[in-house]
Amino acid sequence: MAVNKQMEKTPMPEQDPLRRASNFEEVALGYTEEMAVNEAQRCLHCKNRPCVSGCPVNVQIPDFIDRIVSGDYEGAYQTIAQTSSLPAVCGRVCPQETQCEAKCVRGIKGEPVAIGRLERFVADRHMAADTVQDGLQPPAAAPNGHKVAVVGSGPAGLTCAGDLARLGYSVTVFEAFHTAGGVLMYGIPEFRLPKTIVQREVDNLRRMGVEIETNMVVGRVLSIDELFERGYEAVFVGSGAGLPGFMGIPGEGLLGVMSANEFLTRINLMKAYREEYDTPIPHFRRVAVVGGGNVAMDAARCAKRLGAENVYIVYRRGEAEMPARLEEIHHAKEEGIEFRFLTAPVQVLGDESGHVTGLECVTMELGEPDDSGRRRPVPVEGSNHVLEVDGAIAAIGNSPNPLIRSTTPGLEANRRGCLVVDEDTLRTTREGVYAGGDAVTGAATVILAMGAGKHAARSIDEYIRQKEGQKV
Repeated sequence: MAVNKQMEKTPMPEQDPLRRASNFEEVALGYTEEMAVNEAQRCLHCKNRPCVSGCPVNVQIPDFIDRIVSGDYEGAYQTIAQTSSLPAVCGRVCPQETQCEAKCVRGIKGEPVAIGRLERFVADRHMAADTVQDGLQPPAAAPNGHKVAVVGSGPAGLTCAGDLARLGYSVTVFEAFHTAGGVLMYGIPEFRLPKTIVQREVDNLRRMGVEIETNMVVGRVLSIDELFERGYEAVFVGSGAGLPGFMGIPGEGLLGVMSANEFLTRINLMKAYREEYDTPIPHFRRVAVVGGGNVAMDAARCAKRLGAENVYIVYRRGEAEMPARLEEIHHAKEEGIEFRFLTAPVQVLGDESGHVTGLECVTMELGEPDDSGRRRPVPVEGSNHVLEVDGAIAAIGNSPNPLIRSTTPGLEANRRGCLVVDEDTLRTTREGVYAGGDAVTGAATVILAMGAGKHAARSIDEYIRQKEGQKV
């Protein structure tokens, strides 16, 4: 097999920055067949497969890449689908650079193989060909007579549901919103993850027999106890981390201050960016987004697309410490987002009518490392200055909603509000209840949530099998 020795990844076509900054169409346009084969030929097919060890859901990466080289694109998709329930999603939003690609041997003396781009290519080919037909879907196991409830239809819940369905379980997913998909629907903008793709992935689960009940707020409409009363033998809680954090500074109650969670939900789930929808959304002229993660990038880039003239990312550390994906930072810069590093807000300023007029900030410098291992930002005395803005968006992290834990006796959470689980099984402190994803870790990545969903599915299967064996 010929190896492509080019040192850099095959570039992916993208929308022009000036054009895309005013629309919500997907930024990255995907590989052509020629590009995909060229990139796939960069893989060295290492015997020890370090890239696989970097994947939380254990995708057999060299195998699917090998199928691309041979032109068997559907075979490549099926190889991925053996362990991943959301290939088209992961190919777009998974942080490959810190996971599978970080382990790639080609990255030692050049750029790693573009594993994520190749995954997207085969997933998009599969969807474009509409190959959802008999023999191409993962085979459904014969019903085993057992029922499992899944709370939340984000990446953790969808993955857990899919894996259990493949084992023959009757699975019902309970989703609080009117649309399934969780953070994939409400959190990630259309220009990064088209919602039609998420819907296709959800529809695939339905074809496997998974039932999805929307507008079902577990903890309000139904309790965990009532799910057991309905005959479910185990419950997986993958309810995410949808409770926004705020800055805790004076003026935060002024008109024009929003959480990134609300801002993005209005845009993504409630389609505020489309004229035919009546969803109210502020159209800021100058706005500051506080935070340095992917959510901050998403909020800033959305604000730009809604017409903001100046969008500032205000982050208390330097660029090297930003948790956002490098690709997202790069795209934001291309689109004209202005970065204010080593800057922290101390007060939101407003006028007599209660509207935001500015964000008072202080310059920071990096001191000694804190508990996270990153250098702690320290304010520079006398460095206060004002950013003239008419809006401020807080993107400083989310925590799990307390509803489920507050209505479920025996379900323990830590001081951050995250459910306490056994690391080996993901079992909570309540018999028969398992949890994973952001509900356990706090806000993290899609692929880590998927990994937790797979882990929980295995544990639930073992738990129910053990109970069945005891009955016998």
